[in-house]
Amino acid sequence: MGHSAAAGHGGGVAQGPGTAHADGGSGPGHRPAQGTASPAGTALAASPHTPPAPAASAAAPATDDEHDPDDEDTTETPLPVIPPEDGAAAPSGTAPASAHPPAPDATAPTAPVPAPAPAPASALGDTMAARARSLLVPVADAEPRPAAPPSVAPVLPGRPVADRPQVRAPGPVQGEQFGVACPWCATPNNPDRHFCMRCAMPMTLEDRSSLRLPWWRRLFHRNREAHWAGDRPRLRRTFDRILSWVVAAVVLTLVIIAGVNTPAAIQATRDHFAKRAPVAPDSFAASRSYPGHKPELAFDKINNSWWGPGVSQSGEGEWIEARFDEPTRLLDLIITSGTSVRPDQLTQSALPHRIKATITLKDGKTTTREIVLDQSSGGQRRAFRVGEVTKVRFTIESSYMASPSKQVSIAEIEFFGPSSANAT
Repeated sequence: MGHSAAAGHGGGVAQGPGTAHADGGSGPGHRPAQGTASPAGTALAASPHTPPAPAASAAAPATDDEHDPDDEDTTETPLPVIPPEDGAAAPSGTAPASAHPPAPDATAPTAPVPAPAPAPASALGDTMAARARSLLVPVADAEPRPAAPPSVAPVLPGRPVADRPQVRAPGPVQGEQFGVACPWCATPNNPDRHFCMRCAMPMTLEDRSSLRLPWWRRLFHRNREAHWAGDRPRLRRTFDRILSWVVAAVVLTLVIIAGVNTPAAIQATRDHFAKRAPVAPDSFAASRSYPGHKPELAFDKINNSWWGPGVSQSGEGEWIEARFDEPTRLLDLIITSGTSVRPDQLTQSALPHRIKATITLKDGKTTTREIVLDQSSGGQRRAFRVGEVTKVRFTIESSYMASPSKQVSIAEIEFFGPSSANAT
């Protein structure tokens, strides 16, 4: 009876030889109780990686024969101890090593200690999960793989361009080995073909030279060769034909005009570049003359002698004439107005303004030139290009400074022709 009580109080200290001492000693059949504090139990509870100490069970005495030894909790088959989580209090089954329970009174009645409730399955599962998590090695999250560069670089949009046509060089065309030869390119063809399979020309060489074309086709299409197959003739429209006729007429007119005026153009070119030489007339004449101022004084090459008609006002209709025994070519003309070349003597007489030159050629034909003079002193040069001249008459049409007390006067008239040095 006393042995059973000793065995039932696994958590206290028994008063007998076979009981465990309070200082942690052990005797035969001693088994640490769940509520007993021991250094080994404290160390096991502190380290989760160390196997926990076996927990005592008070289900039955150690010497009870009714229970199978294999069903009892022994030191060989301990139950796992749930480790405390971080920040949580120690389980109630463990106590500090320094806390010793008080010794039970020998006279107090003993009662069996109730067995601790088994750990729930969820607690065991959490423990195993915690242990498994402690064994895991942290691995960094997988970084996203960079996108592969495109095989074709992006470009700006452009205007669509059609593919260039592939031009194939004409190669030899093989026809029938013993076919009919084309009269144009000598390519063998099937006997039933009417046109060559290579040049598309007719297989029969017709002589069309004997065919007579209409007159209008003979007029514009003489000796025109037939176009080869593939050669597109130029299209001719009505407007093109009219424009061609107009252009042809203009060109023909220009050619005729150039042909007629070619000699005159050549002579004008020579006159332009020819050297000048003075030409003196052989005889003189005038409509009327002022006493002492005859017409020959206007051709004596003295600039202070002059000719005047002897009438006042502008002297309109009065004339002076120079005559040549031999036909002479004249290039330039110099006329000096007034009575002298001195500017202070310009107001002494009226000055000619417009003069009409009547030119008589050797064949008797006459031509006129209009000469306009300035109101200034000195000689005034004018172009006077005429050929084969026999007589020149100058008729006064208007004058400067005309008045009843003045008459028009001309100091000098000089002619210039081509120099004999031009011939050399």
